Formats: sequence, C-alpha cells, structure tokens
Amino acid sequence: MFNLFSFGTKAYEDLNGVEFKKTFKETPQAVLVDVRTPTEFKSGTIHGAKNIDYLSTSFSSQFEKLDKGKTYFLFCRSGARSGQACASLSKQGFKVCNLRGGIGAWPE
Repeated sequence: MFNLFSFGTKAYEDLNGVEFKKTFKETPQAVLVDVRTPTEFKSGTIHGAKNIDYLSTSFSSQFEKLDKGKTYFLFCRSGARSGQACASLSKQGFKVCNLRGGIGAWPE
C-alpha cells in the first residue's frame, strides 16, 4: 500500500492523493506544508497548508524551529520538490509524507 523511500536510516512515505489525504486527516498533530514558492502558493493551495519554500535559503532553518513530534505532509506542483524535501527532512529526524503527483493529486 505505501511506498517507502529509504535514505540512510530514515524513510518517508510517498502517498497517492487518496492515501495522503486520508492519512493526513487520521494523523494527530499533522501539519500540511506547501513547499512551492510564495508566488505558486498565492496562486492556490490546499486549505490549511502553510508555505515553506523548498527553494528558499531559509528552508532548513524554518524547519529547525518546528516540532519533530509532529508529522509533516509535504506537497508541491508535481511531487518532485516535496520528495526532495522529504528526503532531506527525514534525515534530520522529521516524520514526513510526500504527496506523489503534487497538488493536482489532492482529491476534492
């Protein structure tokens, strides 16, 4: 059901839209994060998402301030940037999930 991508000793879940939304809604202390640029974010996002731009030089420092006890559900336009962000963050001890296929895969 879940595809796990291992990076060192950490892993993250790569979920299709239905799995991602269901898991997000069922996860206590889940945080939805749009890793696209602020311009992309302003053009439309998933309700309740916070914007932390993966391409920003402050991406890592913004995540360092966040609670590692929560689960972060990341998405971008296609799933590529959010997948890269998940790989990086999982190495830092964050529990993260990627929306495979990006924002367009999010079911209404």
